[in-house]
Amino acid sequence: MPMSIATAYQPESHRLLTIEELPDAVGDSLGELIDGRFFPMLPTGWPHASIEARMTSKLQQYVDANPVGVVLAGEIGVIIRRDPDTLRGADLAFVSHDRLARASPSGYLDVAPELVVEIISPNDRWTEITAKLLDDYFSIGVELVWILDPRSRRVSCYRSPTELELRGAGDTLTAEPMLPGLRLSVADLFGKTPEASSVAAKSAETAM
Repeated sequence: MPMSIATAYQPESHRLLTIEELPDAVGDSLGELIDGRFFPMLPTGWPHASIEARMTSKLQQYVDANPVGVVLAGEIGVIIRRDPDTLRGADLAFVSHDRLARASPSGYLDVAPELVVEIISPNDRWTEITAKLLDDYFSIGVELVWILDPRSRRVSCYRSPTELELRGAGDTLTAEPMLPGLRLSVADLFGKTPEASSVAAKSAETAM
């Protein structure tokens, strides 16, 4: 979940936080640590949660049938770098068994997942943060990032910070070679949300 509130929260002025200090410093507050500064986040709305649940279910079904790794959901903490520390919160991620075997047995994920999925919320300022987000993920070895936009019902597929492919309602998502044979209908991922109804209404008005 990319930061959606621009103001950083610092318990002690001018002192950068480490990942280990986060629980005592901010408690159960949702957010990300970016270069030692904690950025709180708002809870997601139900359309975001619905799409996240759909994606999680479909990826989990694939992994159950093809046990190549694990699906992680619910703002999984991914360690990006240290000194100063950066901890990203991914909506969803897939990590292979090979990579997971090198991860710490508990706590935040300290190996790069192969796939990261982010869902845009209405309060996310993507034009400002996408480049930084992509740089962070790809710098640690993430191979594929999907960014789902409920308003446009499109998925931005990145295999590098500058390699973008857009997928719309009539398209299918694939994740070769990490998830061979996976095929996800973009339209099915978004389902019926307020954003979908709005887009459909506008399309109907345009056609008249």
